[in-house]
Amino acid sequence: MPSTGTPPDWDWAWVDVAVPRPSGQLPGVSMAGFGSRAPAVADIAMVAHPSVTLLVDLSEGEGIVCRTRGRHERGSVAVGLLPGDLRAGGRVGECLQIRLEPVAAAAVLGASAELSGMVVSLEDVWGRDAGRAEDRLRAAASWDERFTIAAEILGRRLSARPRVDPEVAHTWRRTLTSRGRMRVDGLADEVGWSRKRLWSRFRSQLGITPKRAARLVRFDHAAHLLAAGHPAADVATRSGYVDQSHLHREVKTFTGLTPTAVAAAPWLAIDDVAWPASSPTRRPAEAGERFPDLR
Repeated sequence: MPSTGTPPDWDWAWVDVAVPRPSGQLPGVSMAGFGSRAPAVADIAMVAHPSVTLLVDLSEGEGIVCRTRGRHERGSVAVGLLPGDLRAGGRVGECLQIRLEPVAAAAVLGASAELSGMVVSLEDVWGRDAGRAEDRLRAAASWDERFTIAAEILGRRLSARPRVDPEVAHTWRRTLTSRGRMRVDGLADEVGWSRKRLWSRFRSQLGITPKRAARLVRFDHAAHLLAAGHPAADVATRSGYVDQSHLHREVKTFTGLTPTAVAAAPWLAIDDVAWPASSPTRRPAEAGERFPDLR
């Protein structure tokens, strides 16, 4: 990504953030609601994350615009793993962001879960159901009601589609809990499969190889440590990289940026508010808690 900056007059304090109550959360799914009062146009570089992201545009008017590889998508989108140089912005009024772990994405999006490196219109993924979902969410009286509606929609899709193999799901969870530091051979031994079989099934069902998934999870942990202000050398050690140069190369691979630039990325600056479970420095959010001021 060429830049992490937003326009100089952009301020996250103009954005209200709502998080759902823990009791309403689905496995492998996390959500946050954003309401902007900003007079300025947003232009934010998205940083790779180990999830498929749905951006549901609830704005009236111009709404969200996503730009990647010379393409523009306006309105609600599905962002696959490893999107590369991707910027999200526009005059966003309200937006529901949904993060789907790849195991959940495989059920929620079906064949479209294999979106690695792609950004597509949500209508291309869900057809007419996308517009119906937007209408229901836009008409809801509160964010709590919107989270309930979204959980209902996603829950129905989760239960209607075949799940991934238990061995694949276990491998993904172990990749997350080990922060990407488990070797593929060890994971294959845990599920009783050959390395070749695990590689093939994981890739076909989640749209990413086990090794690439481990690198992405490890990068995500390192990126959040960088954003929390930890020195790059310390982050490299804590995240399992050989040295600081290795960290630099991996950050460059996933974002096109330096570790210093990633540390200042606005996309990560909001994570300890909208996604407190992903932050190494913030307490978990209280049920129904809202954070209107991110300064």
